Amino acid sequence: MFNRRQLLRQTSAGFGSLALIDLLARCQASEQPSSQASGGGPLAAKTPHFQPRAKRVIFLFMHGGPSHIDTFDYKPELTKQDGKPLPFEKPRIQFAKTGNLLRSPWEFKQYGQSGAWVSDLFPHVGECVDDITFIKSIHGSNEAHGGALLKMHTGSDTFVRPSMGAWISYGLGTDNESLPSYITINPTLGHGGVRNFGSAFLPPIHQATRIGSSRSDMKNAKIENLTNDSVSKELQLKQIELLGDLDRLKRAGSSARIESDLDARIESFELAFRMQSAAPTLLDLSQETEATLSMYGIDGSPTDNYGRQCLIARRMSEAGVRFVQVSHAYWDQHSELKEKHQELSAEVDKPIAGLLKDLKQRGMLDDTLVIWGGEFGRTPTAQGNNGRDHNPHAFTWWMAGGGVKSGFSYGESDEFGFYAANDKVHVHDLHATILHLLGIDHERLTYPYGGRDFRLTDVEGNVVQQIMA
Repeated sequence: MFNRRQLLRQTSAGFGSLALIDLLARCQASEQPSSQASGGGPLAAKTPHFQPRAKRVIFLFMHGGPSHIDTFDYKPELTKQDGKPLPFEKPRIQFAKTGNLLRSPWEFKQYGQSGAWVSDLFPHVGECVDDITFIKSIHGSNEAHGGALLKMHTGSDTFVRPSMGAWISYGLGTDNESLPSYITINPTLGHGGVRNFGSAFLPPIHQATRIGSSRSDMKNAKIENLTNDSVSKELQLKQIELLGDLDRLKRAGSSARIESDLDARIESFELAFRMQSAAPTLLDLSQETEATLSMYGIDGSPTDNYGRQCLIARRMSEAGVRFVQVSHAYWDQHSELKEKHQELSAEVDKPIAGLLKDLKQRGMLDDTLVIWGGEFGRTPTAQGNNGRDHNPHAFTWWMAGGGVKSGFSYGESDEFGFYAANDKVHVHDLHATILHLLGIDHERLTYPYGGRDFRLTDVEGNVVQQIMA
């Protein structure tokens, strides 16, 4: 009996056209595509290494580096010592020159039964703290946005590597044969650009499908080049057959790598064909109730755009997409800290809380891991009179659902928030922990390339067991 790969090697275009003809027949018969990925394809759902706590991930990425000491890492000593010199040495390498200590312009207060401290920037998220684990001792290795973004997304700040979402797609596949396993909404096209959501040397089918780009208007959200109304489905099939013939010719004497790329190409054509029916429906928010739209802040106010992003993420996750990233820019306040952080938090606070509440009431939060954070934090010392510099030496992320503890805080930065101090969590540890929650052993999820086995965590990474529920 032939498996799918062997059959592709033997028949190439014939198989692809047969698959597409079958899909076309189903569409013509008004049948809904299966919600389970079929066996054999590179995106087929795969069995994890062990029992997972989470089935899917929603990554709320705050591009630019939100200030941990102005959001979720309360530092009363910073308030007391405002305007005074930092009483210990600053890092040897700094992105820019900073002066004395600068207190937070915002007040902090405790929320929920857990009593978590949250600043006035995030009152709506504050209402959800009893569903959240805060990690306040994350540290990285790069002071520049480009390197820090690549480190956070791919595990490397110096080489081209597959992104975290691509690794998860490779390791687990998709739960819906008509949708990608990895979607990124409004990603930045700077600071590493497409490498932050690319597949590098993994099969190309695992790279992200992009919806919009930085600060796109989500009222008109769409996946580019998904449909072509001037070309019928019948003509599309003939085009696929032609491409399959060209692929078959290219296979003669080709390497295993080329064959893998060709297999992924055929799979991408098949997936794109299926997505024409499935994806537009998920982008249509008119099906949601007024109460749901209001929960996300989709009302024409500053929350509208990010609210739409978060709601699309929920809909995609609910439909079976394994990893959805929802980006927001641009939290890089070297000056105008008070004005800009206030503006940016007002855009995302209610939508994020709405997402958490919506997932919880739908029973999805238990097996959906929601993660929030940026590429680094900010310095407790002032840049100018009203700004903070980049700080990769200590910053805060939080997680909710997906098997993490509720109403919990792990790790500490020093009394001013400059360095991770207790129970330090490196970026590699963060990645190892996310994979573990999905049932993946980060040391076993490898891919052979260039003479060695690569993994997301390189040769490092320890799972933070203390945050597990």
